[in-house]
Amino acid sequence: MCAAAAREGGGRAVLADPDPYGARRGIPAGRAFVSDVPRGAGPDGGPAENGAHDAHGARRGQDADRYGGASPHEGIDPYRNPRRRAGGGARPSAAKRLVLAGLRWTSLRLRLVVVFAAVALTAAVSASGIAYWLNREAVLTRTQDATLEDFQQEMQNRAAELPLRPSQAELQSTAELMAGDSPGYSVLLIGTRDGGKPIVGVSDPDAFTMDDVPASLQNAVNDKQKVTSGNKYPYHVFWQRVERGGTPYLVGGTRIIGGGPTGYLFKSLHQERTDLNSLAWSLGIATALALVGSALLAHAAATTVLKPVQRLGEAARQLGEGKFGTRLRVSGGDELADLSRTFNKAAESLQKKVEDMSAREESSRRFVADMSHELRTPLTALTAVTEVLEEEADSLDPMIAPAVTLVVSETRRLNVLVENLMEVTRFDAGTARLVLDDVDVADQVTACIDARAWLDAVDLDAERGIMARLDPRRLDVIMANLIGNALKHGGSPVRVAVRTEDDWLVIEVRDHGPGIPEDVLPHVFDRFYKASASRPRSEGSGLGLSIARENAHIHGGDITAANVPDGGAMFVLRLPRDGAEAAEGDRDQDPGEEGDAR
Repeated sequence: MCAAAAREGGGRAVLADPDPYGARRGIPAGRAFVSDVPRGAGPDGGPAENGAHDAHGARRGQDADRYGGASPHEGIDPYRNPRRRAGGGARPSAAKRLVLAGLRWTSLRLRLVVVFAAVALTAAVSASGIAYWLNREAVLTRTQDATLEDFQQEMQNRAAELPLRPSQAELQSTAELMAGDSPGYSVLLIGTRDGGKPIVGVSDPDAFTMDDVPASLQNAVNDKQKVTSGNKYPYHVFWQRVERGGTPYLVGGTRIIGGGPTGYLFKSLHQERTDLNSLAWSLGIATALALVGSALLAHAAATTVLKPVQRLGEAARQLGEGKFGTRLRVSGGDELADLSRTFNKAAESLQKKVEDMSAREESSRRFVADMSHELRTPLTALTAVTEVLEEEADSLDPMIAPAVTLVVSETRRLNVLVENLMEVTRFDAGTARLVLDDVDVADQVTACIDARAWLDAVDLDAERGIMARLDPRRLDVIMANLIGNALKHGGSPVRVAVRTEDDWLVIEVRDHGPGIPEDVLPHVFDRFYKASASRPRSEGSGLGLSIARENAHIHGGDITAANVPDGGAMFVLRLPRDGAEAAEGDRDQDPGEEGDAR
C-alpha cells in the first residue's frame, strides 16, 4: 500500500506505491498522487459507499453495477441471464406428432425418458449456469482490472505532471496522449483554472462527455475521505458499469492527491459481451446436446430394462391363454433374471397342477362314459321288460300295479339320464361334432313339437321358408329341452316365436308361469341344478338346459334366460344361420397347443 506523501518545497513529491498490487515502488512523480486502498475499503476502513466501486471492486452505497445486479439509478446488467429473442421455432413434424400421440404417460418407457431428461437438464443447466457465471466474472474482472490499472498508471505518469492550474490545451493534449496509449478507452480530464472555474479536456468529445459519467460515480470520486490507519488516502479509483445505446461500458474515475486534475475513463465492453454471448450460446448448445443424449440414453436403458419385462408380459399372456408350456430364457444374475426364474418355477408348478387336474378330469369323464355305456345293456333289457309290464298293467293285481307303474317311469327316467350323461361326456371330451344340413326352421320346430304331442299346448309363431344351415338333431334337442322345461315349470300355453336378425336365427320360448326367482336365474344352465324350493318337483335330471346350451355353443350361438315384465320366463336361442364356420373352427381347434415366450 502506498503512503501519502506531503508536498515538499517546490511542489515535488515521491509516489511511494501507486500500483494497487504493489508492483511498482519508489517511482518519481509529480506534485500530487493517485491514491490506492485495499480491496473493499471505504472511509474509515469500512466498505465503499455512494454508488461506486473502487479499483479493486469495493462497492460504495447503492450498487450501480449494471452487470452485477439491478441499481435504482443505472438499470440491469446486460450480461446477467442473456436472452435470445423468440423468433418462433419450427412446428413439430407430422411424424413427431404421431410419436408423441402414441406415447402415454402410463408408459414406463416414457416415464424413464422424462426422468432421465429432467435429471440431465437440471445437471446441464446447473453446470452451464455456474460455468457462465464464473467465466463472466473472470472476463469482466480481468478487463476491468487491466483497464483501471492502466488508467491509474497513466494518471500517475501524465496527469500528475500537469501544473496546478493547467490550460484547456494542456488538458486536451494530456487526455489524447493517455487515450492514445490506453487499451481502447476514452479519457476526460477536469482541471481548475484561476478563479476556480473548471476546464475540461477530452480525448474524443464525440464518444465521451461528462453526461456519460453517472452522478453517483462523480460523487464517489470527489468525496474526500478521512485518512485513518485503515484508509491511508483521501481519494481512490472508483468504477461503474453502465449501458448506452444498448452497448455496455466501463466508467472509472479518480483524482490527484494534493491538487490537480480529476480523470475519467470510458471503455466499451462490447467485445466482452460478444464473447460472453458466444459462451452462452455454446453452453446452451451443450445443454441441448446433453438433453438429447440423455433422452437417447434413457431410451436405450428403457429398452434394456423393458425388453425382459415385455417378454415376461407376453409369457404371462400365453400362460393365461392356457399355453402352460411357456417358459422364459434366463440370462444373467440380476433382479429381472430372478424374476424370470420365479416365473418359470410358477409356470412349471401350475402346469403340473393343471396336468394333474386334467388327468383326474379325464379319468372322471372316462368313468362316466364307461359307466353310461355299461348301463345301456342292462337298461335295454329293463326297458323291454317294463314295456311288457306296462302292457299287462290292467290285468295285474291292484296292489302290484302302482309298483309296476313306478318301475316303468323310473326306468325311462334312468334311460334318459344315461343318454344325457353320454352326451355330456362327448361335450367335455370335445368329440361332439355338427352334422349340418339346410333345413326349414319352422318345419323343424313343428316336427319337434308334434313328435312329443305338444301341439295343443304350444303356440307356434313361425313363418315357413326361414332357412338355416345347422344340425337338425341338435336343434331338436335344444327345442325339446326348452319347450319341455317351459311346460313343466311354467305351464301352457307356451309361445314359440321364430324370426331372423341379419345373419342370426332367433327363437324365443316363453311361458306364462311364475317366472324364475332372481337368485335362481344365474344358475338355470348349471348342471344338476334344480330350483326345487320355488318350482314343483322336477322329474328331470338337471342336465337338459345345460345340454341345450352346449348344443347352442357348438353352433356358435347362445341361449339366454330372463323374466318377462308381465309374467313368465323367456328363453332366447340365437344361432348363426350358416353354421359352417363354427363347424370348421370346431374341427380345427387344438386345445393342447402350447407356446414358448422368448
